[in-house]
Parts: sequence; C-alpha cells; structure tokens
Amino acid sequence: MKPSHLAVSSRPSSRVTVPVVALALAGLAMTGCAPSTSDNSSKEDEKSGKLRVWLFQEVNNAPKKKVIDEAVAGFEKEHDGTDVEVTYIPIDTRAQKIKAAFNDPKSAPDVIEFGNTDTAGYVKDGGLMDISKEIGAWGDSTNIDPTAKYSLTIGGKVYGVPLFVGVRALYYRTDVFKELDLEPPATQDELIATAKKIRSERPDLYGLAVGGAYTYGAMPFIWANGGDLADEKGKFGSNEYEAAIDSADAQKGVKAYTSLFGNDNCPAAKCAQWGGNDTVEAFASGKAAMAIGGDFSRQAIEAGKVKGKYKVVPLPGVKKGEIAPAFAGGNNLGVLKSTSHRTIAVDLIKTLAGKKTQRELYDAMGFLPTFTDVRGDIAHKDAFVKPFVKTLNDSAKFVPASPGWAAIDAQLVLPTMFQEIVSGRKSVPAATQDAAKKMDEAFEQ
Repeated sequence: MKPSHLAVSSRPSSRVTVPVVALALAGLAMTGCAPSTSDNSSKEDEKSGKLRVWLFQEVNNAPKKKVIDEAVAGFEKEHDGTDVEVTYIPIDTRAQKIKAAFNDPKSAPDVIEFGNTDTAGYVKDGGLMDISKEIGAWGDSTNIDPTAKYSLTIGGKVYGVPLFVGVRALYYRTDVFKELDLEPPATQDELIATAKKIRSERPDLYGLAVGGAYTYGAMPFIWANGGDLADEKGKFGSNEYEAAIDSADAQKGVKAYTSLFGNDNCPAAKCAQWGGNDTVEAFASGKAAMAIGGDFSRQAIEAGKVKGKYKVVPLPGVKKGEIAPAFAGGNNLGVLKSTSHRTIAVDLIKTLAGKKTQRELYDAMGFLPTFTDVRGDIAHKDAFVKPFVKTLNDSAKFVPASPGWAAIDAQLVLPTMFQEIVSGRKSVPAATQDAAKKMDEAFEQ
C-alpha cells in the first residue's frame, strides 16, 4: 500500500530476481496456480450500465478527486451507456469494508483500490479477478516497473494494475554537512560513521533518525547485506515461503541497523518506539541531520524547519556505488470476481491507472507513476525525484507475496524483533530466530 499510509534469504537457489518477474508477467508463463478461493464469480459480462468504484480517501482528497473525475468523464464519453460511480472509503477501515464486499456480491463494487501488500490476502479471500489475459494484451503494460508487477502476480496470475509506487531514500541536512565538512555517505559503513560523527559534534541532533518500529526503514540494511525476509519454497511463483530473517546475511543487516540505536546516534530509550512518521518528523523539525524517508515525505519536510536546507540521495549499499534495495510500496487497482461488467471494468482500471492519469496524479498528489517512461520524464524535470527513481530502477524489492505477510505485519513481528535487540533483552541471533519462527507460523496458516 501507499507507504505514507503505511514496503527473500541469501540462498541463491530460491532468490527472487526482478528481471525474471518482469518476463514472467509479460509472457504470463509462470508455473503454478492461484490459491483456492471461494467463488463469487459472475457469469455475466454486460457491456454497459453502472460501474461502482471504491478508491481510498486521502488526507487532502480534492486534487485526487479532480483527476479521477476527469478520467471518468473521458471513459464515460468513450463507453456509451456506462455510468461510473466513485466512492472514497477510509483507509483505516478498508480491510473490513473490502472483505465484507467479497462476501456480498450484490452490494460490492466492480473496481477497488488496494495496498500492494494486500494482494495475496485478497486473492486468497476469493475477491479479486484474474485478469492475466487482458493485462498481457495491454501494450502499455510493458512499461510498468517489474516490482510493481510482482506485487500483483500470485501463482503466476495477474490480479490488477498498479496505480502508483513509493520508495525511500536518504534525506540529509545540507547546512549541517557544510558546517561539519561532510560529504553524503557512499557506503553503509560511511552512513553509520557519519551519523555518529554528527551526534558527537552536534549532540543536540540525532545523526540519523531511526525507529525500532520502522520496518521499511530497516529492510534496506537487511537486503544490502545479502539477506532477505523469506525464501520462496518450491518452484518460482509458488508463493509459498519460509522465513530467512535468521540467515547469516540477514543477521548482518539487522546488526548494522540496530547499531544505530544508542547515545552515539539515536538513543534507544527514545528511538526504539519510533515508526517511520516519527523519524521523518524528527528530521523535518530540525532534530536530526539525516532520515530515511519516502518521496511521499516531501510535503511534511517542506512544511518543517529544514525547508531549503536538505537534499536527497539514494541510500547507500555495502560497497561504494551500490544502492541499498528499498521496499517499493504503493497502491493497485483490481476488478472484483463478482462484477457483471468484466470487460468494461478492466477497461476502466486501464484508464484510471493509465499513463495520462498517473502523470496527472503525480502533478496533483505527488504519487510516483509505475510506468518507467513516464517516471523518467518526471525525474528529468524534477531533480528531487531523481534519487527515488534511481532507487526504483536499480534496486527496489517487495515483501513476500503471501497472505501470511499481513499477519506478520499486524503482529509486529519485525518491530518486536528490533526492539528486543536495541533494548538488550535478546541477542541478534536469538531475536531473529524467534522472529523466523513466528513468520513461519504465519506463512503456514
């Protein structure tokens, strides 16, 4: 899902690589089958009539509504006899409302917006329609970035189209770096050393704001060190996983991230409880010299005390020249299995998530497009976007495409693991092993 609403082990035999995902989706040739689900499928395919759409209500929804209204007006003009009714639903209660719709086809919408980490769960619940054939034949789909495609591919089948994507990079204070004669860090070790040097020379600042509950800020450290969250079991595309957070490489990443909690950077007593919003607020309010924030954090930072005194670079990897892989969050659009308007519903999501609409949503809301060509054009015109686009193009990753991930997220398995380590209650091996056990239980369920 959108990161602001809100993001696989070092064993090479099962490592998921983005290029393979891209080819798999383009050719729709992945093996395996979708999980078994309840069947509310409609046998009808009416080519006109009312289409009901549920989209997320944003904090400032007016610009989004304006873009959607214009796209809908164009769609209705091209589809005689079609009336599109758009309802904006609260993000916080989306899960209950959408799952209820899956069980009540008569009152269900035809099209929904959903977070990209929700895909696997909604497929398991039997709510989303397999539209592999239509998306495979859609010429524009070849320009959609591979990680966004992966978030919609379950068991080799495609269950929607990506609406926008978001990713994180490193914000840093240009005034502080100039004062202390520092350069933006080029490696992970330099990042950690720079954070601690700033804290030493400017004890009024956190060097790098970090959070014990900031899962998506910690993931790049795990991935950069060659670790992963989980391995896919069996054939690629099986969407069955086993935890890998306790692998040797993942533990290196966990150790690197948790080394930033302490009086020499971000005191554990304060920072252990922080989530992503807290770290961005610390930076925006002038209390931190660096923070890991998203492209979607721009508005909050511009409204803070550091406006005009910061820049952004990709989060560095372990070696010079490498970019730490970052979680690619975002939202998707899908068609419900219960719709009696399959053809025009699919046409509608291709309009609402098409290149023109995505570009207009960026202009209105700052949502990064999922089309690489559109995104590249934006980066050419807006220097702020370049580090995020480079990260998306070079090293974006996704969480396990499993219904179990929702349970892992809801149970705070990874935040608990980080907090146990930074508090000194558990060692890195013990905490990661305990977390892996909980993850495996969730995957098996």
